[in-house]
Amino acid sequence: MLIRKMFSFSLKIIKHFALNTSAVFCFCISVNAQEKINLFPVNAIPNSKSTNIKESFGQGMFRNTTATTLEVYIPEKANGTAVIICAGGGYAVIVYNGEGVNTAKELAKKGITAFVLKYRLPDDSVMLDKSIGPLQDAQEAIKYIRENAVKWNIDTNKVGIMGFSAGGHLASTVATHFNKSFIENNTNTNLKPDFQILIYPVISMQDNLTHKDSRKKLLGSNPTKESIDFFSSELQITDNAPPAYITHAADDVTVDVDNSIQYFEALRHKKIPVEMHIYPSGGHGFIFRQQGWIDPLLLWMKKNKWL
Repeated sequence: MLIRKMFSFSLKIIKHFALNTSAVFCFCISVNAQEKINLFPVNAIPNSKSTNIKESFGQGMFRNTTATTLEVYIPEKANGTAVIICAGGGYAVIVYNGEGVNTAKELAKKGITAFVLKYRLPDDSVMLDKSIGPLQDAQEAIKYIRENAVKWNIDTNKVGIMGFSAGGHLASTVATHFNKSFIENNTNTNLKPDFQILIYPVISMQDNLTHKDSRKKLLGSNPTKESIDFFSSELQITDNAPPAYITHAADDVTVDVDNSIQYFEALRHKKIPVEMHIYPSGGHGFIFRQQGWIDPLLLWMKKNKWL
């Protein structure tokens, strides 16, 4: 009797271990990036100059980025949609893991092929014109994905861009300046994202609305009115701008919610499809504290046949 009980107990342990081992194995498969791509050859990075600055990574964030990469998260069953993720950080750092990698994993679970973009942070010591450096990298990401869409079973008409905070400014810049190529594009590949997703975004560079640290990093201490207007996305919307999803918290004291509201209004008046969710509270970076923040976004994507 004792031996039978011990045998039964041992079987339970083996089954428990097998189930957990399987779970751990599946978890590793589902969350690890399958590929990391260097978008530019080391000696052919556009708008760059020689520098001794060294890129660094710590606490889930990149600093002093000098190279542009895409980290690819491939779903088990791709649905044809791709999303390029631009994490934020005030154009001073890139909150790569928290906003980039974690979001990519969630999207991949839903069948979306997610690409985390490590863009070059604007810096006069590494760029000839730091104001367009991040934009060049994001345009190159769209170009690369469209030109290699077959590789990942991506529909070239379902390539969107997503940005958080200053990364939201980058995403909105890509979504409003697609008619001009800031990169070499001899193939005339379409640089317009098919949709834009903006999470507590910096939108404006205007004095009364901008996140001043982001503006200083991107445009310098004394930007011209021309450059301020050019990089104020609410002023740059065209009649064929891509549909947008925007979310923000009303009590955000870092990036004023009026950034999102003014962008929403500008899109609406141009008759561009736009959906906005404003939470009464949550502050800046609310995704780290508010479970389920992504659910309305996924519903919006489903309604628009991107999910």
